[in-house]
Amino acid sequence: MSKSTVVGLFFGSFNPIHIGHMIIAQAIIDSGSVDELWFVVSPQNPFKKSKSLLHEFDRYDMVQAAIQDQPKMKVSDVEFGMPKPNYTVKTLAVLAEKHPDKQFKLIMGEDNLTHFHKWKNYESILAYHSLLIYPRPNARAPKIDLQDKIEMIKAPMLHISATFIREAIEKGHSIKYLVAPEVEFFIKSKNLYS
Repeated sequence: MSKSTVVGLFFGSFNPIHIGHMIIAQAIIDSGSVDELWFVVSPQNPFKKSKSLLHEFDRYDMVQAAIQDQPKMKVSDVEFGMPKPNYTVKTLAVLAEKHPDKQFKLIMGEDNLTHFHKWKNYESILAYHSLLIYPRPNARAPKIDLQDKIEMIKAPMLHISATFIREAIEKGHSIKYLVAPEVEFFIKSKNLYS
């Protein structure tokens, strides 16, 4: 029996994808915990309703531009056709059905662990998937015991936010070094966020 491919799923709005996301993704690949990493672009996060959220196709294209030279990274639009708002547990079920040859691990920031017990059907997620956790500032201990289900990934603690980048663009400031050059070009060429 062949070994299944382990895929880390990095969910987010990626509005826009920035070097913080890329550094974490690379750290997870380098950790050896996954064979591939998929950026799952979320059309609408149930906890984040925002008028500054770009269309999902633009955000998908930005991720694609950012990872074009990364053979172990992919971008997924699996949630685009799903009812909104969507929940991670449903996406995981769809992916498991579409890709029975793959084992999926959920990537999340340490700060998200605090509220993980509030996620829809979180027990079901833990029954089938482990969590890859990257460090985040001001993270508090989770309210539930997750010790045997989480793997901490060594990664730099970064304070770069998509909000900061969007505000910089609105003010006409440079976003060089905050996003990949391909992403900067995409944003400028389509006049996004300004």
